[in-house]
Amino acid sequence: MGNVLEINADRWSREVLESNALTLVDFWHKKCQWCLKLNPIIDEIAKEYERKIKFVKLDVLEKDNTKIAVNYGVMSTPTLIFFCKGKPVEQIMGFLPKEELREKLNYMLKKYGNCAK
Repeated sequence: MGNVLEINADRWSREVLESNALTLVDFWHKKCQWCLKLNPIIDEIAKEYERKIKFVKLDVLEKDNTKIAVNYGVMSTPTLIFFCKGKPVEQIMGFLPKEELREKLNYMLKKYGNCAK
């Protein structure tokens, strides 16, 4: 997962809230079958969108990560939330095939591509 950063609650502020990049956070957990199907898709797409979108994974069942998930209204996994300048701007619940995810990423880049500016 070279282009996908796995974080925990300790790194949440620094990697997501303080980031100037358009950031996609994958709220997931290890026992979620749809999450496990989505993981290789996100890994592959993260390579394609390197330096355009920051990809982050947060396991909702680990330690203090649950509080973060609840704070952002994550009620099921996988849930993908896009952040721009530390603010949530879009949310996707459930599994997305690679092409649909790619379309969504392109849309988000058009809409929030100037996130860091």
